[in-house]
Order: sequence, then C-alpha cells, then structure tokens
Amino acid sequence: MARKGQQQTVKAARRAEVRLPGLSAWEGGGLEPDGDYDALEFADVDLTGQDAAGARFMDCAVRRCVLDEAGLAKARFLDSVLEGVRGVGTDLSEASLRDVELVDARLGGVRMHGGVLERVVVRGGKIDYLNLRGARLRDVVFEGCVLVEPDFGGAVLERVEFRDCALRGVDFSGVRMVDVDLRAASALEIARGVEGLAGAVISPGQLFELAPALAGQLGVRVIA
Repeated sequence: MARKGQQQTVKAARRAEVRLPGLSAWEGGGLEPDGDYDALEFADVDLTGQDAAGARFMDCAVRRCVLDEAGLAKARFLDSVLEGVRGVGTDLSEASLRDVELVDARLGGVRMHGGVLERVVVRGGKIDYLNLRGARLRDVVFEGCVLVEPDFGGAVLERVEFRDCALRGVDFSGVRMVDVDLRAASALEIARGVEGLAGAVISPGQLFELAPALAGQLGVRVIA
C-alpha cells in the first residue's frame, strides 16, 4: 500500500514507434529457414505452410498475408509491421518480436509459447486461442482488439496495458505481473488463474465483477 500522502501509480508501457524505410517488394518463391529479410514488403502473399524457422525480418512490412500453418518458430521480427494478416495454426513458438506493430490481425490457434515480446503494439483485430505460455512480455500494449481464450500460463508480464481490449476466458495461471494495467479493458473474463493478478492494476468495477472468483480463491464462502 502507498504511504499517506503518496499516490499509487503504474508504470506505462513504452510504445513501439515503427518508422519503416523505403521498402522493396518481396519477389521470392518461398521463405527459407534462417533466412534474412531486410526492408522488404510482403503484400497479399499466401504463405501457407511456409517454413521460415529462425528467420530474421528487419524493417519489414507484412500486409494482408495468409499465415495458415506457417512455420516461424524462433523467428525474429525487428522494427516491423504486420497488418491485416490472417491465419490458423501459425507457429511462432520462441519467436522474438521487438518494436513491432500487429494491426487488424485475424488469427486463430497461434503458438507463441516461450516467445519474447518487447515494445509491441497489438491494435485491432481478433485472435482466438493465443498461446503465450512461458512467454516474456515487456512494454506491450493490446489496444482495441479481442482475445478469445488467450493462455498466458507461466508468462512474465512487465509494463503491459490492455486498452479497450476484450479478454474472454483468459488463463493467468502462474503468471508473474509487474505494472500490468487492466483498468481500460473492455471485458475481463478470467477462466483460470485469478491469483495471477498480483502485480496488476484493476478498476473498482472490475474488482466487483471478480469478487466471486477472488472469494473462491481465498476459500471464502458468501452466504446471503
């Protein structure tokens, strides 16, 4: 608790500010594992099933591409924008995203367990069944998006903000939070791991809605 005369605060996330250079259109026949992609624009490309494990994308734009079952495990996205991408079963396990904007994505069953997200903005769109188990998120903003049954189990969240973001059926089991701001979430539905909210900031209204789950966690019975 804050001492008398002091005000409790939560540190704001440092937002990604991506400034792309002049880009060249990607004209390759397919992505390659451990490939290097610099200052390229991937636009309206079907990357279904492509294997780019361990690849590095720097100063790139990926726009309106299909990522169904794309293999991007341990890939690195640096100073890049992913806009209007869509796909099911995209593998981004242990991937690294730094200074990245993910805009208006429509994704389902994305595997990002063990990943590292730093200075990332997820704005708009809808992501179903996002797997972030064991991931590390620092300076990440979820804004105006819908996350259906996201799994943050065992993840570390530091300076993470949810702004006008709907969290439906979220799993916070074993999560460690530092300066996580949930006050502006448009919906906060916790399926598991309400105890993981230690280190988060919520609004009085959210506290009221979460009271039954919190009472259950503490073993408190409420009898009228």
